[in-house]
This record gives sequence, structure tokens and C-alpha cells, in this order.
Amino acid sequence: MASGAKRPPGTDQDQQLPTYKLVVIGEGGVGKSSLTIQFFQKQFVDYYDPTIEDQYIQHCEIDGQWVILDVLDTAGQEEFSAMREQYMRNGRGFLLVYSVTDEQSFQEARKLYQQVLRVKDTSEYPVLLVGNKVDLINQRKVSEQQGRQLAAELGVPYIETSAKDPPVNVDAAFHELVRIVNTFPSEDSATSEAKKNGPNRMASKAKRRSSAGSNKKCLIQ
Repeated sequence: MASGAKRPPGTDQDQQLPTYKLVVIGEGGVGKSSLTIQFFQKQFVDYYDPTIEDQYIQHCEIDGQWVILDVLDTAGQEEFSAMREQYMRNGRGFLLVYSVTDEQSFQEARKLYQQVLRVKDTSEYPVLLVGNKVDLINQRKVSEQQGRQLAAELGVPYIETSAKDPPVNVDAAFHELVRIVNTFPSEDSATSEAKKNGPNRMASKAKRRSSAGSNKKCLIQ
């Protein structure tokens, strides 16, 4: 877990800050850990070491408000699939990551989204679809148009990222997910609200996309 002594200015107690439990999901090898480490540690990890589960906590200033991000970087390998429902139950928002160089991971993203809805027993949930590894231009197999079409089909926003230095939209993706979470009711009322309103509410937000120029500043906890 990421740790340290820094605290946001003027905040003495963590319980005064809203906490966002975010989960990074996707098939193995799509770059979930690279995105997470780039966001928290500002470095690119260029080797593949299959993750079982890593948790990171960080104070961030998003749109002028300090918050705590509690992020779970999850295993994508099939042998750890039994763990998925547990972290899906606990997550409040999801970065749904696929690699633009891997068509299978793109197809798997649709299945994972449906699994989130099933576990949460709802018709919509805070999810940001992430097309990662856009720096690998010559290896690309999934176009931006395909990514946007899938996002529209699922009724979720879409962003493309690269964790390789200089990173592309890494901070923007995590910050945008917080904004998406904020558009939903609290966890206690999310299920009943979603069932009442249906899928149109999230679909109306599918055109939103992160901007690298957003107001953001983060401190490692």
C-alpha cells in the first residue's frame, strides 16, 4: 500500500474528507498496474508482473476539493476470477481497462461491465471505459472509434490513456471517475435509484471525456 506522512493543507483528520473506493479492472496484461503506479508514484513500469491485489491510498485535490482515493489494483488472470465478485461488491467506481493492442481484452471489457452490474444488482454504475497503451501506435488493433462505440453501447464515458512517459490522461482518468461517482446517489440508495431511472441517465453522460487540463493535485499518503 502506498504510504507516507504528507497531508492535504488544513486537514487534520482523514475522516473529514470524502473517501472514494475505486477499483481498476480488466484482463491480464492490459496495463492496470502501470496506470495505477504511474498515477500514484509518477513512474512507468515497463515489465509485466501479474498482480494478485494491490491497494493504494492517496489524498487528491479534484475540482478544488480534497478527497481520499482508496484504489484497488486487481488481478486480471483467469485463475483469480473467483476474487472478482468480492472486490466488485466493495468498489464504488471502476476503471474498466482494455489494451488497444489486444482485441480479446476489448471483448472481455463488455463481460466485466455486465458482471459489475450483476454483482451490484443494478442497471447502471459508475464506470469509466479506458483504452490503454495508445503509445503503441503500430501495434494497435482496436480503434478509437471502436472504443467509443463500445462505451456508447454500455452507456459509460470513454477515455484513452498511456502510462508510458510522458503519460497520457492517466491523472485525468482517475479524476474523471471521481466525477462520475459524484453524479450517482450514495451507495445505500444507488440500487433503488438506478432501477427507478433506468439506463438513460448514464447514457446521457457517455459523451463526457476527461481533460488533461482539469484542476488536479495529488499527494501520496
